[in-house]
Amino acid sequence: MRYKITHKTEYRYSAPVAQSNHLVHLSPCAVDGQIIEQHDIAITPRPAHRRDFKDYFGNSTIHLTLEEDHSVLTMNAQTVVTITRDHTPLLAKSVASWENVRDLMFEAAHVDQAEFSCYSPFTNPTSDIAAYGAESFPPGRPLLEGVMELTSRIFTDFDYNSTVTDIFTPVSQVFEMKSGVCQDFAHLQLACLRALGLPARYVSGYLRTYPPKGQPRLVGADASHAWISVWCPEAGWVDFDPTNNKTIADEHVTLTVGRDFGDVSPISGVILGGGNHFVNVSVDVMPIDEQGEEIGESVSNQLEPEIVTIDKDTLQEQSQRPIQMHIQEQSQEQSQTQAADPLPADRTY
Repeated sequence: MRYKITHKTEYRYSAPVAQSNHLVHLSPCAVDGQIIEQHDIAITPRPAHRRDFKDYFGNSTIHLTLEEDHSVLTMNAQTVVTITRDHTPLLAKSVASWENVRDLMFEAAHVDQAEFSCYSPFTNPTSDIAAYGAESFPPGRPLLEGVMELTSRIFTDFDYNSTVTDIFTPVSQVFEMKSGVCQDFAHLQLACLRALGLPARYVSGYLRTYPPKGQPRLVGADASHAWISVWCPEAGWVDFDPTNNKTIADEHVTLTVGRDFGDVSPISGVILGGGNHFVNVSVDVMPIDEQGEEIGESVSNQLEPEIVTIDKDTLQEQSQRPIQMHIQEQSQEQSQTQAADPLPADRTY
């Protein structure tokens, strides 16, 4: 499947910003089954300094420095990508038991995978979380078979609710509430797997969504998504989406990977001045044909821009706003009888 992805972010400040530094993760990475045909990001005002590099995890990263007074900062990332993967057939390749994979993490040959078996700030498991995850891994069970069952259990046992958590909600609280969003479910599944010593990493990206039957696609109403990836010796990294109870296919576009969300925040930074911040984010995942023309119909998003306020003391400028594919009202709700409540500022992305 081929997509044109547009990700627009606008910061407006109540007072001028004299100087700012930003770390940006808005460039999809090249992974198996994903071909980046074109990518560009336009930034206004023009940065005084820009450095493009690969971070520790191999993600395309930009460091920006702005040195002129500004009250508005905009970033417009555009990508054309082709997705040709389906991880479902990889499940049948998993033969090694989860215990064998765990033990491989102590071998020098697997040091690159082993770092993802360690706890991270957002994935510290409690004893209850560890016990919950262990239920899917009886002795001798093939690794990916157990991961798929855990994916289904999280999907069944937890409710999708975008109003009960924020980026700082610990995974222990998510487990107690039995609700959250895709970012929370990814962190929870990582905590379960790492409690068993298994290598699993956090994946940030985009998910194609579908409008209600018979209605056109709503332009600019998509959002970002999060899921996990688990390493097994027979198939390498295999991705699971606990929010939607599935392995990934051509509807998922990988942006970045890391230990947890803290490694892959799309835009973070430090500013001098600015007062309160107002953020407007628009994401559009458009399926296109070989000529670059849109597949299907679409209409402009006529809803008021989603603008949220960030207190001046908030250090995390912008973070992950997830979507829920299996009900889809997050991004493709066509009924405008009731506008959604604004998300907390740190969940805008």
